[in-house]
Amino acid sequence: MKALVKSLDFIIDTASGDHPFDPYMELLKTGGVLVLVGFPSEVKISPANLNIGMKSISGSVTGGTKDIQEMIDFCASHGLHPMIEIIPIQYANEAIERLLKSDVKYQFVIDIENSLK
Repeated sequence: MKALVKSLDFIIDTASGDHPFDPYMELLKTGGVLVLVGFPSEVKISPANLNIGMKSISGSVTGGTKDIQEMIDFCASHGLHPMIEIIPIQYANEAIERLLKSDVKYQFVIDIENSLK
């Protein structure tokens, strides 16, 4: 992640599990914003990571259908893709075990369509 320091205008954090925030704050440019969409139990951050560079943290809940469609259209038009791990529904228990062990690199997405064939 060192190559990305001070390279991002904003980060949308969808993780609900507890995780460190300071490494992500270091990736933000001056005036950058970390937007929390997930619900970690607590947010611990060094005040220096907010004050130096005038960075901020904001929260949001998922918008309605129109907002989600606008986001999908924006991502598609800019070539943005989610960092996810697609799993079959049969792998759900193993995925939970991996979450508990903090053995997760990307967000899990259950492939319902192919899991039920």
